[in-house]
Amino acid sequence: MILIVDDKQENILSLRKTLELHDFEVDTALSGEEALKKILKNNYALIILDVQMPSMDGFEVAEAISGYSKVKDVPILFLSAANKDKKFIAKGYASGGLDYITKPVDPDILLLKVKTFIKLYEQNRQLQAMHANLQQEVEVRKQAQAALNAKVQEQHSILESLPQVAFTAREDGAVEYANRYWFHYSTSLDKFPETFDQDQQPIFVWENAVKAGLPVEKEVYLHHRIHNHFRCHLLRVIPLEEDGRIIKWIGTFTDIAHQKQANEILEQRVIERTQELQEMNQALEASNHELQQFASVASHDLKEPLRKIQLFGTILRDRHLGSNPDALGYMERIVSSSARMTKLINDLLRYSRLSAGDNFELVDVNATIDEILNDLELSVQDANAEITVQAMPALQAIPGQLRQAFQNIISNALKFTRKGVKPSIQVKGERVAHKEFESEIAAEGPYCRITITDNGIGFNEMYLPKIFNLFQRLHASEAYEGTGIGLAIAKKVVEKHQGIISAQSKENEGATFIMVLPIEQPQ
Repeated sequence: MILIVDDKQENILSLRKTLELHDFEVDTALSGEEALKKILKNNYALIILDVQMPSMDGFEVAEAISGYSKVKDVPILFLSAANKDKKFIAKGYASGGLDYITKPVDPDILLLKVKTFIKLYEQNRQLQAMHANLQQEVEVRKQAQAALNAKVQEQHSILESLPQVAFTAREDGAVEYANRYWFHYSTSLDKFPETFDQDQQPIFVWENAVKAGLPVEKEVYLHHRIHNHFRCHLLRVIPLEEDGRIIKWIGTFTDIAHQKQANEILEQRVIERTQELQEMNQALEASNHELQQFASVASHDLKEPLRKIQLFGTILRDRHLGSNPDALGYMERIVSSSARMTKLINDLLRYSRLSAGDNFELVDVNATIDEILNDLELSVQDANAEITVQAMPALQAIPGQLRQAFQNIISNALKFTRKGVKPSIQVKGERVAHKEFESEIAAEGPYCRITITDNGIGFNEMYLPKIFNLFQRLHASEAYEGTGIGLAIAKKVVEKHQGIISAQSKENEGATFIMVLPIEQPQ
């Protein structure tokens, strides 16, 4: 916008029409004071200022404008009809004007000058904006450089504080910075420490890493310049990339001589300890074999006199004691006790054989349960028991031992029934995610949770830690027959199969035995 300042309305009107015809936006002021007020409020690209005005002439207005930082760069064009002398023209330039035109004004000349001044003003504005942007960019770059210097200084401080050789290098492998430990193995940053193998033969790990552009982690030996000896170090170097291009390398040499020596001593001790354990294992296997032989021989030798006691006791009972009720009762006890002793010996022998090595194979648990129920058919019929079996997954196991464990638990369920209550036994199996009693069900879980639930007499769970112990009985032998070894055998079988076993029960509400076994045995 152009500001025309003249105290005569006719002069303003003439200039305004001329400029507006050429699409210039125009504002006017009839005095210097009014012009100064408008200059403070608006932005102008050119001020056309009449020299002769009352109260405040054009020169005084121009000098006042030059004191305003906002408009000091706005071009001023003086117009004068009377003051055509050179001294007035010089005063106009001295007061801040860019040109001085005398009236009458040639419209074409005026338009050319106006266009030129406005163009100069716009160029000046653009130059000022560019200058401001350049100043801002310079300031940003200064701040970035200061931040970079601080970051580099921080990095150097960190590297200097490390208790190992630490360095940074350019993308071509030239070392930029190294901490003080570097100079224990090199004389300058230009010389990378020589690296050697265990036989003190030179190897070029760093050079190969730079060529390949790959990180490296390798044990090397460095020659200590001061102590004149070779020390084992772990060289770690990683490249830093930007836009897919390596811009820097960061590396360390860590002294691992003591660690390596300790590892060698530890490895030697591990070898010695392994050998000792192998020898002990062989001795244990021999001892275990001898114990199994002893148990077999002892059981045979114990069972032989027991058979005779049972045989001759039965003969005495049936043939000679019929007329003596007291003697008959005593003989019944002798025969019954010898029978229990025979069963106890058989169970002990069976328990001792669980330690022997057997081959695992894929076992159909459903078929195993069917075989057990067939063997216990008479017991099931006598108890009028109802047994429900759900389909179960096959799993790796020792068939005979797994069968013995299931049979012992099912036999207990048929044995410990409540009077007047029809026995009900449920056998269920499902795959689970973890070796835990409460693990969630998983279709492809690596474990199988098997539960055997009955509605028998149950037991108080305060005795739970004891029921899986050898010879542990919760009831008198007169009330329920048995040796107290059945659940101990079941527990040992489950543990040999890398599983877990427990039970849940309340007195006179039945019991649930829970086993969690792996589908596949760990190698």
